[in-house]
Amino acid sequence: MRLANLIDGALHPPASDAYFPSINPATGEACAEVPDSGAEDINRAVEAARCAFPGWSSTSAYERAMLLFRIADLLTANLNELAQLESQDNGKPVSLARRIDIPRAIANFRFFAGAVMHDHTEAHPMDGRALNVTLRQPLGPVALISPWNLPLYLLSWKIAPALATGNTAVAKPSEVTPMTAHRLAVLCVEAGLPPGVLNIVHGRGAAAGAPLVEHEGIKAVSFTGGTVTGATIARAAAPQFKKLSLELGGKNPTIICADADLDEAVPGACRAAFTNQGEICLCGSRIFVHASIYDTFLDRFVTEVDRIRVGDPADPETQFGAVVSRDHHDKVVSYIALAKEEGGTILRGGGRPQGLPDTCTDGFFIEPTVITGLGPTCRVQREEIFGPVVTVSPFDDDDHVIGMANDTPYGLSASVWTTNLNRAHRIAARLDVGTVWVNCWLLRDLRVPFGGTKASGVGREGGREALRFFTEPKNVCIQLEEPNG
Repeated sequence: MRLANLIDGALHPPASDAYFPSINPATGEACAEVPDSGAEDINRAVEAARCAFPGWSSTSAYERAMLLFRIADLLTANLNELAQLESQDNGKPVSLARRIDIPRAIANFRFFAGAVMHDHTEAHPMDGRALNVTLRQPLGPVALISPWNLPLYLLSWKIAPALATGNTAVAKPSEVTPMTAHRLAVLCVEAGLPPGVLNIVHGRGAAAGAPLVEHEGIKAVSFTGGTVTGATIARAAAPQFKKLSLELGGKNPTIICADADLDEAVPGACRAAFTNQGEICLCGSRIFVHASIYDTFLDRFVTEVDRIRVGDPADPETQFGAVVSRDHHDKVVSYIALAKEEGGTILRGGGRPQGLPDTCTDGFFIEPTVITGLGPTCRVQREEIFGPVVTVSPFDDDDHVIGMANDTPYGLSASVWTTNLNRAHRIAARLDVGTVWVNCWLLRDLRVPFGGTKASGVGREGGREALRFFTEPKNVCIQLEEPNG
């Protein structure tokens, strides 16, 4: 399959006429040719967005919402195909893409379509002397840059609020997982989205992403990805005073208190560690267990890990597939080797799964890996691995675990497992993260603010936070006439 860029309502080859392969992680074979786009393609896309902005921003919220609902309907009609493309492109189980990734992308379009129709603004009366009315107006062309781990899920999380609020957009999906973004482009044309409202340009970060961020026609940048890349984007955008939303990395703690219900906490911690091969920024990669139940938890946790069905992502029975690329595979494996150097014990996993089908001989597979015996200052405990690797450590009391949980450059999320509601509140209040789940993980409400602290990002996405990010407030002060007499 040869992919194309969506620019000004039509599919175009890259100006360079150059392509690079997209590799199926499960087989190691090429599954698509991706446009190797550059500054010329970005310039054309930004110009198309600039020209489309006056017309799109002046349409009613209802008209914009109806188009987003139409896109959601088309995604729903093509759900199975999109799930297969996501699995083929990313290495995740097709069952996971069918159950979570594609339904969430559909929900994103429906949620923000509904939200913009029910949005409201503010008024501030001044004791009868004047009335202040706050207008929220779209910014103009915005840049939307999404990662490879949840390709359509996170791309739609940006596109939907940007378009709903009247902005036009240039989106750059990850070059590693471009296929569902290409399919979305085709469906947007079918839905009747006006030319230039959404432009999707494929390409590598340095060649396409950098000129997009730096382009003077771009008013805001919403980026999800690695912390190092986020810092580069911030440096590039700052001199032009662009609005920035950066959702970056995480090294998230899972805290198992002495009074936790292990029937819930053990599978919950396993799911948090290894869903999507551990390639979710919210995965709980550091498990802290109260010393009094440490051995019991560890025995049950390892048994739970052993039950995970690893295999061909295309098999509907597979629960755990391949990591996204050869480079990422090698990075994760290097951290497993580092854990041994740092004195850790590989309790489970650490190698290539056995019993894979012949079609997966050249795929990028790593077993779910459980490591014990590492101190809190070890690199494996502090640096984001973003793969199927989890460490398990004991703690003595609440103060002890809160200190260890917060002792990281990141602050994205955490989960706390306890049957004591007071303890849950106390621990949650002291964790330096953007989201705390209590007795659950990845239970998401699209209305709530989402984002992190420290090196996990800047700003918040979701609900009204997204609607505010993609608009600029303007206060209008109207002096009222003095009453007669």
